[in-house]
Amino acid sequence: MNQSLNHAVGQSVRRIDAHAKTTGEASYPGDFDMPGQLYMKIRFSDRVHARVRHIDAAPALALPGVVAVFTAADVPVNEYGLVKKDQPVLCGPGSSKPGTDVVRCLMDMVAIVVAETEALAAQAARLIAIDYEDLPAVFDPFEAMEADAPQLHDDVAGNALCHYRTRFGSMDAGWAAAEVIVEGEYHTGYQEHAYLQPEAGLGYIDDQGRTTVVVAGQWTHEDQDLIAHALHLPHEEIRVIYPAIGGAFGGREDMSIQIVLALAVNRLRCPIKTIWSREESILYHHKRHPITMKTRLGATRDGKLVALEATVVADAGPYNYTSTKVLANAHLMITGPYVVPNCHIDTFAVLTNNIPTGAFRGFGAPQALFAAEGAMNKLADALGMDPIALRLRNSIRDGSVLSVGSTLPPGVSMPQVIESCARESYWSDDDGAWRRLPLEQLANPALRRGVGFACGLKNVGYSFGFPEKSWATIELRGGAEIEEVVVRLAGAEVGQGSHTAFLQMTADAVGVTTDKVRMILSDTAETGSSGSASASRLSFMTGNAIRGAAAEALEKWRTEDRPAVSTYCYRPPATSAYDPEDGRCDPNFTYGYVAQAAEVEVDIETGLIHVVRVVCADDVGKAINPQLIRGQIEGGVVQALGYAVMENLISRDGRILNPYLSSYLIPTVYDIPREVKSVILEFPDPIGPFGVRGMAEMPFLPLAPAIAAAVHDATGVWIDRIPMIPDRVVKHLREAGVGVL
Repeated sequence: MNQSLNHAVGQSVRRIDAHAKTTGEASYPGDFDMPGQLYMKIRFSDRVHARVRHIDAAPALALPGVVAVFTAADVPVNEYGLVKKDQPVLCGPGSSKPGTDVVRCLMDMVAIVVAETEALAAQAARLIAIDYEDLPAVFDPFEAMEADAPQLHDDVAGNALCHYRTRFGSMDAGWAAAEVIVEGEYHTGYQEHAYLQPEAGLGYIDDQGRTTVVVAGQWTHEDQDLIAHALHLPHEEIRVIYPAIGGAFGGREDMSIQIVLALAVNRLRCPIKTIWSREESILYHHKRHPITMKTRLGATRDGKLVALEATVVADAGPYNYTSTKVLANAHLMITGPYVVPNCHIDTFAVLTNNIPTGAFRGFGAPQALFAAEGAMNKLADALGMDPIALRLRNSIRDGSVLSVGSTLPPGVSMPQVIESCARESYWSDDDGAWRRLPLEQLANPALRRGVGFACGLKNVGYSFGFPEKSWATIELRGGAEIEEVVVRLAGAEVGQGSHTAFLQMTADAVGVTTDKVRMILSDTAETGSSGSASASRLSFMTGNAIRGAAAEALEKWRTEDRPAVSTYCYRPPATSAYDPEDGRCDPNFTYGYVAQAAEVEVDIETGLIHVVRVVCADDVGKAINPQLIRGQIEGGVVQALGYAVMENLISRDGRILNPYLSSYLIPTVYDIPREVKSVILEFPDPIGPFGVRGMAEMPFLPLAPAIAAAVHDATGVWIDRIPMIPDRVVKHLREAGVGVL
């Protein structure tokens, strides 16, 4: 599709992968095959906490067609981890690193089997005999912090991976000024990513001798780094390629098959394929953190916030994954998008023997905002104050100081986002005061209607001092005029439309039509690192890298240095980590802002909550592709709806009891709202490319507290635990005397 020069950004250009994905032509990791390929299956742990004393692979190797069994002794550097290398690649004896002979949860890998067929590999994996010495286990994060609890790692005292402290202002002064105080304890559950493509991949040795894996992930170069480290090989001997990816949502940030597949390929020097079943996918990759949050919020009678105390405790599972980063984010977001002059906050990520937890869309903010916005809605109710007016009274603005003592980066649009969402939904300020419009109740006495509101903010880009950068290479080819633009980028296309956005931004940055742009993407052999498809960062970071590379390439073109090639690395303003004593820091270089209103129907007999309508207002800075943004909003709302009212992953003593989509329920066409109204706002980010600020996570953030407020509006009952599944809702209603005949 041709676009007018310099006008690709802002247009709803058709996705460049639309035809291939809708016709089935697109190849996902599980679709790749090579002649003579073998198949790999994994033997996972049979214990939640135990020492592996002996592994007998002889029964597996005795099966005709079984080629090899690899164990911990075969891993050159038996460790990996995105933030902290605290997890064995394979657990068992024979490794030089202490502690790698211990399994700490059921998703730990003990051995991998390579065979001539998938069925044979699976059969052989089951035949491996493992001798365990059981160790004491702990499954509750509060119990795990007790002095007599089993210790999961020698270097983590009290099983607390982190303890973040905010000490801001004076709590004595804050509570002295507080005329109304609301307290609450909020609980959020696990959530399964449920992406369409389960873990799968093909590994082989490429024509330059590189160990190559074709997999689905979120950061090709990080996968490359972790594989190279574990295999003790130079980076240039490892190649990672991402084809079409069937969703990610943070679930592909950490390793699944990448290292073990590369290990098997490197040792056997032949193509090897592996595909997980849906049950394996649910059982053996990380989940969203369950978090318990206790808050005490104080305000004056006219609605001015004066004090907040909060304790945040998350179940990290037995390894770090991204828990220290997720909880750093939750720690910051527990104040909500508000100015609170006096804060005392303690946040912990705690090791247990449950399934590991890590990145999931929102990265700690959805859990924290469930508590923060729940407290604000309770405060509005206690004050008899409109929830919009209360939020605007306390909203962050340009120049506001956060609880970490630093000033927000310029471009804060939270008040405008709140106002736009309110006006586009159920509120009016025609008389100069915010007023909820009347809501017609239903004729069926068992059905109650209600409306709720919530809002939030989220970092765009990496936080708390984590190095942030993005590379892009642009090559301009032609004679008198630019005839072709070749752009090399690594940013992952995980379904959000990023590659289409890259195309549009490249065309505008160079000043050509989109049909002249050719992209080479997501291959470590061809590109520099773009960083992860996470933190709502790809459009912002990659867009700035594209603009930098384009400017340099155009300058070379003007001096007739042709073909004109430029490789550019964009680095945003620096951030800093929490001070260990009082939490002061510069946490982020920019943010995204969102507000939502939700209308629900509650069946007080069955406890079923039906979300009828959602209005979602997002400040995107600049809409690169409005249609893709609407898709992000609608998808984020539906995923958040599942988190809020349906998705109940049951873990008992470290075992997931419902690892099927027949018993772990996600929204279907029958569950989604009748309307999701997307309100796309464009307040340019001062340092964003074309004014862009990231938005992929924003639509997820405030829906759960908006629904909880709507349930209260409908029934008069607060529910402070999600998911709000029917039996839980009925229990709360009956305890409050609602629905009792």
